Amino acid sequence: MKYHIFIGSALDDLKNERRELPRIITELGHIPVMADYLEKTELSTSDTQQPGPLVQKMIEECDYFVALTAHKYCAKGEKNSLLEAEHLTAVKSGIPIVSLIIDDKARWKANKKEKDAALVKKQESFKKKLRAGVHATWASTAELCQKAQNLLIQAMNLNPRCGWVRANQAVQPYVANEIARLSSENEQFRRLVKMEGGDLVLRVKEQIMHVLKILTINKTALNFYYTNGENWENTRQFRCLRIFKTIAPELAVGKTTAEISRFLGTVLNPDLDRTIRKDFPTPSNTIRKIMADFHLLKLVKCTNEGETKAGDEIWEITEYGKEVYSVFRMRQLEKSLTKKAQ
Repeated sequence: MKYHIFIGSALDDLKNERRELPRIITELGHIPVMADYLEKTELSTSDTQQPGPLVQKMIEECDYFVALTAHKYCAKGEKNSLLEAEHLTAVKSGIPIVSLIIDDKARWKANKKEKDAALVKKQESFKKKLRAGVHATWASTAELCQKAQNLLIQAMNLNPRCGWVRANQAVQPYVANEIARLSSENEQFRRLVKMEGGDLVLRVKEQIMHVLKILTINKTALNFYYTNGENWENTRQFRCLRIFKTIAPELAVGKTTAEISRFLGTVLNPDLDRTIRKDFPTPSNTIRKIMADFHLLKLVKCTNEGETKAGDEIWEITEYGKEVYSVFRMRQLEKSLTKKAQ
């Protein structure tokens, strides 16, 4: 992760120090941002000494802001501080700020200090603002470099930012949008479960019992075709519940319509003295109707719908179908336990 770090200071009195800070930032593996040329050209047409739009944009796009100040408040012949204006832009943009303020006891040339009493007062007021945040004082260039490094590392650890990545490593917008959408849906689902709690579980149980009742009440006619037969024979009525509980374990792995027809023909054959034929011993249209009804109840799903010819559909039990089968088996086991106890 690389960070863009904006360096702001008065331009007249800290030229040497401004050269050192980019070196420190680069050695830390990050990107120094300075706007010396833009500051000079934009100020030349400004009466308010506010940073121009380009400088403002540069600051707003940075991850951290370094405010470096000594005894000069503004450029020669001016009345307002560009650094203070840049600092205000960083504050409004919510950018973490580290301030490096010269120690009052440090040796400093007289021509690098403000002489105007009003400007001295403004500079002291501005330093007071900086001291209210993350800051350090320095008395020499070497000390400045050391403390700048310490403050930046501290800021990055305590307040990590988005930073900068290569374009080929960045998350594509559609991926970010999809993640945001899924996160929103997940949060809505969590709230729903939290609000409804036991009521939601109760409704699911009631729904499963309703499905089992539907399967118990409804019946389906099946007839059979035998190896030496000439037509369909032995028509029998089977409850849908019996058919479902018979094929449910088999559908853990997908089965085609033809395989389901052969399995049901073998298991439900009413005449065990006769052998059913291999291909569709039970009518394919009846099997498809049964599976369509189970699909309507969300018990099974067709995994290759629309991809194959009729009869080659592949059917699998759904997670909901597994829950319904589980409830049915638990009821059967409980009944067996009750009978044994009696």
